Amino acid sequence: MIQILKKEDKDLIEIQKVEKGCWVNIYPPFTTENLEEIAKEYEIPYDFLVDSLDRDEMSRYDSEDDVDLIVLNTPIYNDNIIQDESLFLTIPIGIISKEEYIITISPYKNRVIDHFLENRTKSFKPADQKHFILDIFDRNVYFFLYYLRDINRQRNIFEKEIYISSRNRDLKKVLDLQKSLVYFVTNLRANGLLMMKIKRIDFLKIRQDEDNSDFLDDIIVDNLQASEMSDIYTNIIKGTMDAFASIISNNLNVVMQRLTAVTIILMVPTLVASFYGTNVSLPLENHPHAFFIIMVVSIMLSAIVAYFFLKKKWF
Repeated sequence: MIQILKKEDKDLIEIQKVEKGCWVNIYPPFTTENLEEIAKEYEIPYDFLVDSLDRDEMSRYDSEDDVDLIVLNTPIYNDNIIQDESLFLTIPIGIISKEEYIITISPYKNRVIDHFLENRTKSFKPADQKHFILDIFDRNVYFFLYYLRDINRQRNIFEKEIYISSRNRDLKKVLDLQKSLVYFVTNLRANGLLMMKIKRIDFLKIRQDEDNSDFLDDIIVDNLQASEMSDIYTNIIKGTMDAFASIISNNLNVVMQRLTAVTIILMVPTLVASFYGTNVSLPLENHPHAFFIIMVVSIMLSAIVAYFFLKKKWF
């Protein structure tokens, strides 16, 4: 799906043909033929499109034939996009800048691009490519922070569930969050390095623009904050998983201890019955109420053993 958009006053409108100052957004589905046609129509390197759709592509920048590429990784919620994966994923956003217009392409829909498609940032202008790219950087950091808070909130919920349940399903929920944080930590660092390199070599040509230069500095600081948050949450979840492993092991020991105590208590009447099952002379063998006396004695002995275990807090 290709959308060609242009900002008029404060409204984002869709147009039919590419013109100066417009924004071209490309969303799936894709085929190889589609990508080849797009590359030919918009006169951009085919590799720029393919690299922007590779889920394992790291954040980077490139330039070829007066066409600039920035690959930025962004977080998304794994709503059955990839089976048996973590709760949150990171995917690349390709930002392809030409002299007259800008192109964005992603392998999946994501909230960063949707934010601009819905025109929630009224001040953004696709015609001002440098500021538009910085706006994408800024929104990307914002959604990293947003999902990190969501991960921490879900961690608290899952943690309470595990305290009262040791089912593998509950443990897997926490493990999924831990896997999500691995993606976040890795890609936040990569994004941070990308933005610092862009600043150092002045890839966006904004060094003389004080406002945009300060804006990029602020984004780098926010990205660093998000990276530190992801490190903190990773350590918390790691500690939580270790604690739960100890709790589960301790609960198993308690269960085994209680089962052992019950076995010993039940063994007492069994032991008495086995004595009276031998083919020798025994006390009370001719007594008319021998059975009831033996039963009472067995119960009393079991009660004494049970009381002993209660005193030792084995129950």
